[in-house]
Amino acid sequence: MMCRRKSTYVTAILIPLAVGGLSALLSRNGMAAYQTLEKPPLSPPGVVFPIVWSILYILMGISSAMIWCSESQEKSQALKLYAAQLAVNFFWSIFFFAFGWRLFAFFWLLLLLVLTAKMVKSFYQIDKKAAYLQIPYLLWLLFAAYLNFGVWMLNR
Repeated sequence: MMCRRKSTYVTAILIPLAVGGLSALLSRNGMAAYQTLEKPPLSPPGVVFPIVWSILYILMGISSAMIWCSESQEKSQALKLYAAQLAVNFFWSIFFFAFGWRLFAFFWLLLLLVLTAKMVKSFYQIDKKAAYLQIPYLLWLLFAAYLNFGVWMLNR
């Protein structure tokens, strides 16, 4: 199967952007309530989140396209991990914002971190550059876990 590079990359970038956009749309009502909550130190202003997530979703798409285009026998397993973490990512905003399940969302985020770490390891075995593109995502998820837990603690 030939990898049509441009269309593959465009599609691969649009998938996580669409997943993130739909998740944000479904949880937008809870985002207004979030503004009224106490937040832990280092919490960025709300405008930062859609910018950072857009960049992370673009990097995610590029990385997944690199794996898709590889000739590796392990790419199917790597892409399954990618899809799993993307599905878990989708639901986090809904749990945290729309439902207000802050502690549950924190544990869900820990699941996302584990899946993402496994995905990065799997990507690394196929294409190191694809794995490296996910390092900002892993770091952001760690920061998000800190914020999530802090919001829960300060607003119980």
